[in-house]
Amino acid sequence: MQKTFFVAGALLLVTMPVIGKSRPAQAETASTSTGESMSVSQTQSAVTAAKAFLATFDAQSRATVQFPFVAAKHGTLARFRRTTPDGPSLPVTDAQAAAPTMRGPGMGPPGGFIGERYGTSVWSNFPVSDVPRPGLQMGHLTATQREAAMHLLQTLLSAKGCQKVLDIMGSDQALADSGTPFASGKAVYTIALFGEPSATAPWMVQFGGHHLGLNLVIDGAHGVMTPTLTGAQPAVYQTGGKTVRVLAGENDKAFALLDSLNATQKKQAILSYKVEDLVSGPGHDGEVIVPEGIKGSSLTAAQKDLLMGIIGEWAGIISDAYAAPRLKEIRDDLDETWFAWSGPLTHEPDRNGSSYYRIQGPHLLIEFSPQGVGDDPTMHVHTVYRDPTNSYGNRFTMP
Repeated sequence: MQKTFFVAGALLLVTMPVIGKSRPAQAETASTSTGESMSVSQTQSAVTAAKAFLATFDAQSRATVQFPFVAAKHGTLARFRRTTPDGPSLPVTDAQAAAPTMRGPGMGPPGGFIGERYGTSVWSNFPVSDVPRPGLQMGHLTATQREAAMHLLQTLLSAKGCQKVLDIMGSDQALADSGTPFASGKAVYTIALFGEPSATAPWMVQFGGHHLGLNLVIDGAHGVMTPTLTGAQPAVYQTGGKTVRVLAGENDKAFALLDSLNATQKKQAILSYKVEDLVSGPGHDGEVIVPEGIKGSSLTAAQKDLLMGIIGEWAGIISDAYAAPRLKEIRDDLDETWFAWSGPLTHEPDRNGSSYYRIQGPHLLIEFSPQGVGDDPTMHVHTVYRDPTNSYGNRFTMP
């Protein structure tokens, strides 16, 4: 089925062609065999780490952190509201969210707090006090359980991906330390497992908080991390006498690509309207933006390398064994991948900019969106990373 509608001046359409390049069969077979061997080994390690984490719980408490895995074609929109300003945030229907009695200070924005549900899992770019996530918060785990949880994440993620997660968590902790009226900080980050860790059957790890939503689906040799949310507030903070700038690579590499474009290319890449928020954030799974900007086929080889460098900031969060086939698929699509920009063309040194950009290809959608909340968009950013052809690993998990 096909739907069309307008968001922020861009036409949305839930269809997208799948375009790739062929390779010689012998080379493809050898490469695939090596890659699958690495992925199988990676999955074995992930299963061992996941079972070790679950083993730190007794049978009763395990039910609070482990849930069934239910494969579906797409995630769905989830709305939450409070019945009183100081009450808990609860799931509501569309009609309940729109009711006038559900509005007012502390009750949330019109339409409710938004998340995305997949089976019994939920992720969002709202704080966990606004959109509750299933599972257990890190602050409620014992030291042994926290250590096992972090070891599981280290097994599933690359070294660079682990550091990115720690930087985002540190940013949220800096926000909590500054004083907020909502749940923030490392202690409220939530972990949950869906399904039984297996080397052959699908299962998922979900981990996140306000500015992080990792959805890691493992199915045999396949590891998928789409959709995922990364973000930061504040984007620059101090810890241990050092300055940390979160999502610096995502910002600096994008500006480097923009600066490499000539006048004609920039005219193609820069949108004629302002984009102020994620278009395909939580609740928009299955919707694909009609491509805009400059097409990859109009980029030079060096510019394509710059574009891959940006993409790698998201695709490279997951472990290298799972990331390698993903990055190859994306590179094969580069001629059909688009880069669009909205906002200022410069940024201050050692500080993120306030510009939105989007990267979209047959198997890819990335948005980088500075946020107005907090009065300084350079210090508050949300991003989303999706694959419209493999949402929550459905290319592998669906019959």
